[in-house]
Amino acid sequence: MSTEALIKSHKRFKEKYGKKYSTLFRRLVDEGQSPKTLFITCSDSRIVPNLITYTKPGDLFIARNIGNFVPPFDPNSQASATPAVIEYAISVLNVDNVIICGHTDCGACKSLHQDIPDDNIEMTNIKKWLKFGENAKEQAVAFVGNKDPKILYSATEKFNVIDQLKNLLTYPAVKRKVSEGEIFVQGWYYHLNSGELEYFDPIEHRFMPLESALDKVDIKDHSIELNEQMINEAAQE
Repeated sequence: MSTEALIKSHKRFKEKYGKKYSTLFRRLVDEGQSPKTLFITCSDSRIVPNLITYTKPGDLFIARNIGNFVPPFDPNSQASATPAVIEYAISVLNVDNVIICGHTDCGACKSLHQDIPDDNIEMTNIKKWLKFGENAKEQAVAFVGNKDPKILYSATEKFNVIDQLKNLLTYPAVKRKVSEGEIFVQGWYYHLNSGELEYFDPIEHRFMPLESALDKVDIKDHSIELNEQMINEAAQE
């Protein structure tokens, strides 16, 4: 969209939602934010977290980056933006849930299977950033091979969600709170063409329709069981 189009869109936003959400906006300023969920997802313009979760301003604390990567905890790392968001959400905002949401047709996951020349200075930071998806790439190739790009890319996207969940558990505050049952971490996979969501079940070790979680006798107990399984798997890495 052009700048002119964005200005006009903002005007329509004020006309349509200004009065509707005025009370909510004032409350969020007066009382401050208290989101219950940290939502880590891709920068892809086709993903709108509040739209696909049908949530309001103040409900989600959102971190976005290319590939929905979570750099492993490293006190000496310079890749500090996403780690800082995670620490703030866990230790300051005290969120209850952390969701890492990957998606179909992910450009970052496709790029993992393409060569970026070392002398391409305009892609310097992209090349460095993509290293956080290398494990997913290797697992996908080992699991499905590389004969069918469509199948390979899809596998990479899903393995990437799983791998980033493991990276998330390297953060001391996350690992402690998950172990104590204070927060739940989940991996989601969003289908751009249909709007459907799947979640990773580490017990079944596969992605399942998100709505199927509602069929569990006790969603909280099931979430605890899922988190315990992920902690056990991470400890074995």
